[in-house]
Amino acid sequence: MSEAGLNVIEASLSIKGASLLSQASLALNPGELVILLGPNGAGKTSLLRVALGLARADGGTATLAGRDPGALTPTERARAVTYLPQMRDLAWPIRVRDVVALGRFAYGAAPARLAEADTIAVAHALAACDLLALANRATDTLSGGELARVHIARALASQAPLMVADEPVASLDPRHQHQVMRLIRAFVDRGGGALVVLHDLDLAALFADRLVWMSEGRTLASGSVAETMTPHWVEAVYGIQATVTRSDGAIRVLVGR
Repeated sequence: MSEAGLNVIEASLSIKGASLLSQASLALNPGELVILLGPNGAGKTSLLRVALGLARADGGTATLAGRDPGALTPTERARAVTYLPQMRDLAWPIRVRDVVALGRFAYGAAPARLAEADTIAVAHALAACDLLALANRATDTLSGGELARVHIARALASQAPLMVADEPVASLDPRHQHQVMRLIRAFVDRGGGALVVLHDLDLAALFADRLVWMSEGRTLASGSVAETMTPHWVEAVYGIQATVTRSDGAIRVLVGR
């Protein structure tokens, strides 16, 4: 386990008598793209929140950058990991450049007050996400795919070693889903670590280094795509039969077969 990584071991969490997690475990290190799979209500977001120190588990342990994530200050947490939660709509006409600059708040920056290092980080993030031409556009004029790239750019601008993204491709068409996942893959290929929640099994098989499978608050399996993208785990987690095909190194999942 890397000191720069995050780790959750046998976490349990209950809220108002409802069990959300039961002995759930998760690990992420720089240099890997881990995709968390499971049906709605499986506890995926709850597990992310425990890993990030945004919720304290009733049992088990969690570490982020070698420390208890709940003990980190917001600045320390933001320097260790960048988080893209669900529901990322922007309802006001803020410039793209200014949204991306929000990724620099952990370094004392604000959109109207950027040091040279902040300006460079924002410019690199805009370029990486092909947003330089849109830098002065208002975010309320962007398409869904463009806005998704803005949020990835904000995450990249933070220069944190880890990225946690909860359903970053939700509501996007296939082309934009692949575009966003390629940006995350590029971040990992540069040495970052990414933990991504997805529902598309084919997309997960294409991009993941490792899969974590969840159901009813438990993590049931963790392993490579080749090891765990199987009819057994698809049925165990989602309750549906599936055929998994392998051809020329590509894995495809046909559900209901």
